[in-house]
Amino acid sequence: GNVCNRARIVVGDVERGFEEADRVFEHRFRTGMVHQGYTEPRAAVASWDSSGQVTVWSNTQLPFEVQNTLAEILRIPPSKIRVVVPGIGGGFGGKLRVGVEHVAAFLARKSGRPVKVVTTSEEELTAAYPRQGTLVELKTGVTRDGRITAKAGRIWFDTGAFAGSGPGVASVATLVLAGPYRIPNLCLEGFAVYTNKTNCGSFRAPSGPQANFAVESQMDIIADALALDPLEFRLKNIVHEGDEGPTGQVLHGVGLEECLVKAAAAIGWADRRPGPGRGKGLACGWWTTTGGSSGVYVKINPDGTVALNTGAAEIGTAALTGAAQVLAQELSIDLADVIVTSADTFSTPFDFGAQGSRTAFAVGNACRVAVDDLKRQLFALAATQLGVEPEALALADKHVVADGRRLSLADLARLSQQTGGGLIAHGTFIAPPTPYDTKRVEGHVYPAFHSPSFHAHAVDLSVDPETGEITIHRYVVAQDVGFALNPVAIEGQIEGGVAQGLGQALSEEIVYEGGRVLNPNLTDYKMPTTLDMPRVDSILVQHPSLVGPYGAKGVGEPPNIEPPAAVANAVAAATGLRITSLPITAEKIALGLADAGATRA
Repeated sequence: GNVCNRARIVVGDVERGFEEADRVFEHRFRTGMVHQGYTEPRAAVASWDSSGQVTVWSNTQLPFEVQNTLAEILRIPPSKIRVVVPGIGGGFGGKLRVGVEHVAAFLARKSGRPVKVVTTSEEELTAAYPRQGTLVELKTGVTRDGRITAKAGRIWFDTGAFAGSGPGVASVATLVLAGPYRIPNLCLEGFAVYTNKTNCGSFRAPSGPQANFAVESQMDIIADALALDPLEFRLKNIVHEGDEGPTGQVLHGVGLEECLVKAAAAIGWADRRPGPGRGKGLACGWWTTTGGSSGVYVKINPDGTVALNTGAAEIGTAALTGAAQVLAQELSIDLADVIVTSADTFSTPFDFGAQGSRTAFAVGNACRVAVDDLKRQLFALAATQLGVEPEALALADKHVVADGRRLSLADLARLSQQTGGGLIAHGTFIAPPTPYDTKRVEGHVYPAFHSPSFHAHAVDLSVDPETGEITIHRYVVAQDVGFALNPVAIEGQIEGGVAQGLGQALSEEIVYEGGRVLNPNLTDYKMPTTLDMPRVDSILVQHPSLVGPYGAKGVGEPPNIEPPAAVANAVAAATGLRITSLPITAEKIALGLADAGATRA
């Protein structure tokens, strides 16, 4: 058949769970295919030298992966391929794979000249790696007082002509389908399915918005049917500290209750339906912090500045700023004194890539490992100059201090160059495996969420009953970030994630007919602009991770997950109309309201 992969989670006895329920609810949901929407298209410049070495400047998120893939395509050793990432003007998962780098390299080799290749917006919308369209079926059993007894669910991903990210996305989706809820009986399946469409890939929180849209829409449907407050219904079933996730992992740093309560309060949840055509909606969820290894070199320069050398690419999230902050904090220097060099496969250590909300988390931890070694070197050298034991030393204001005496980092760096080759350290971090119950999973690429984050979105909106047009008056995100390394940057990530989530919720969809994309341009593929965006208020909740630097969790992907469900729930509260497919366009609402009016008449 055309099934690429099936991932499955089974917990307890789902049929017995349905028998224990007073009500069983079954629903079907659909979501469309959407593009990542980065404004900088995929681009690469390639140039060969006389030794047979090629240098590729690319806006890839994974320079080391591109290096290895190009080696296979060009049939030359990776040591002959240098990939440099000057910076990335947005990626969101769409620049994880080789896109145009091989074309530039082939043409440059053939022509003997440097070659630049840049995609057009039409090429992006017809032949990139968009988010998969989905079909979701959910069956949930609950008691009269709102306790969930069982859930069965299936989600099918249209992965396009090739596997791509399909198997991984289908695996992650089963964890999202479970939701951040305590459910004793589960049977959840994710399928990646081949079709005659462009190959799909990863997009900020792969599978998250699609699966969460179904889960959180159904939560509101059930609450309304049982005459329960949707907030109270969620609070009755959410996970707490020390609970198990669906695959048996023990959950730590769980800030979901605080997120829900604060987000709801911020939009005045007590008055959930303030007037005709106006409504408020909630959605909550959980997400992972992706693992993978990161390495750094840290060196103290003779002028007292500190060089941070990392293979991670800067993608606009300020994650490398966060890593630099870790160095500044640990070495007692100013942030301005940290000089970052990044993403060059010939001169920087390996990094798993700018993906999966992992960069600040992993690179920050690698920095802490390197700093431990650097401090050991510093204190050993300073101890010989000050005549004290290394244990008596400390760092303060760019100096090593003891008993009122001090030596500057600059002086120690110069001394080390003369006596020992300089002050330089290497740090590596790879996230430890998250324990889970192997008996609960089958066909899984991603069986547990590492250092999970928790979040709640709340929206206050109104709907024009004639046109179906939605006006968002207030949008609030309460996100458990573990520890806010850089609050301003995190708020920027939240605002950007909400913008993308609202695009998928309200207007964006790549439309196919007869195997052809009907809207391969930014006139017909309707992404929200700054003029369409409401104000987004961010509430940073901090329940520390056990692993992240100072307790930090991944923050970049989660804001993209809940907007579709939150909007759908608010629209239902405002109009009584339940939209079960994305996007929730004004046309769908207007036609739905007209049909409802005709039925009542």
